[in-house]
Amino acid sequence: MIDRILINLSIALEAILANTLRSFLTALGIIFGVGAVIAMLAVGQGAQKEILDQMKLVGVNNIVITPIKEQSEEKLDDDNGGEDKKKFSPGLSVLDIENIAHTLPNIQKISPEIELDTYIIKNGIRRSTKLIGVENTYFEIYNHELSEGALFSNTHFKFGKPVCVIGRGLQTRFFSKENPIGKQIKCGGQWLTVVGVLKERMVSSKNLEKLGIRNANMDVYIPLNTMLIRYKDRAKVTKSDIQKASADAAQGKEQENKNVNYHQLDKVVIQMAESQHLSLAAEVLQKMLTRRHYDKVDFEISIPEMLLKQQQRTKDIFNIVLGAIASISLIVGGIGIMNIMLASVLERIKEIGLRISLGAKKQDIILQFLLEAVLISLSGGTIGVILGFIMATAIASVADIPTIVSFTSVLISFGVATSIGIIFGISPARKAANQDPIESLRYE
Repeated sequence: MIDRILINLSIALEAILANTLRSFLTALGIIFGVGAVIAMLAVGQGAQKEILDQMKLVGVNNIVITPIKEQSEEKLDDDNGGEDKKKFSPGLSVLDIENIAHTLPNIQKISPEIELDTYIIKNGIRRSTKLIGVENTYFEIYNHELSEGALFSNTHFKFGKPVCVIGRGLQTRFFSKENPIGKQIKCGGQWLTVVGVLKERMVSSKNLEKLGIRNANMDVYIPLNTMLIRYKDRAKVTKSDIQKASADAAQGKEQENKNVNYHQLDKVVIQMAESQHLSLAAEVLQKMLTRRHYDKVDFEISIPEMLLKQQQRTKDIFNIVLGAIASISLIVGGIGIMNIMLASVLERIKEIGLRISLGAKKQDIILQFLLEAVLISLSGGTIGVILGFIMATAIASVADIPTIVSFTSVLISFGVATSIGIIFGISPARKAANQDPIESLRYE
């Protein structure tokens, strides 16, 4: 049986090599179809990896609350309208955090943040940076790991100690030749002792902008209480704030005062225990904070995971469309193979009659033409895989879309190519096997 298969395989290969150009043109549909499948799967897997990486960056099951410029939402009532207008929102504050923690169930972690634009000075070098006041839950939610040192202790938080955790980029810039742990840097007007260094995290600027996150490699993190005590607490009105407000009012700058950031916190991230609680928790938070802020809409609530999942669904639809187009190309290629094989049968009727008269069975004739169709299809699939690699590379470089060509996608493509050869080659093979040997020998 094996010898018979090998003989028919050699005959099929000779027929293909005898008509190389025609065989190549026949395989063009398979080539472009398989190439499109490879590229489509590469785009799909690249998009999936990108979404997973983005979810790792923003954390899972998170609700993000960010302050915005005040948008008043007042009830028009003649009796108490004047009283409502006298109420001012306290903004997003630590008191909100305490209220949320005691009211909202199924919370795993809460991470408040305060951001301050400042600078670092060391060894006569000054560099602008972001100073971030956080709690240790921040590093857990965003999956930050330490390369050296430790996170903040309870003592650091309780007494607002001047300590910091720096990003890997700042270590490379300011402590390239020494261990930064225990060393001091001047950040703004305060000297801070470095207690930890974060591992480097490679994130493209495109993802940073799209996800609304910072480049942690170049940031300085301090305990939240340290920020409030030693740097800036917007919830407290100082004498200088009153003097500035009075001066601005005297100069007619009331509109500018409305745009001043009065929020104590710049962001609050709440991590829920289960993803099914996200939407309901967001609704509860919206009502709770609106009531606490005296009906002032000066905050925004978003769920990054749901936004990313919606983006994933959109990309999945795009991949399905690409897959449909690739399938059409493969079907067209299969039809082309069937047409050429039918023409080949007519051209080789005498050869078929001669083989049958010499003792070849119907299975041999079927196997001969079926193997010929499969060889054309597989050769087209091989070239298509190479074309798919090229297309995936071109898409990644030109369109800036991440692509991943996996071994699974190559196997799928070869499987599809083989199936196309068998499905569309069986009909011409049967037609060849059913030829009458006497009529075939007489055929001109």
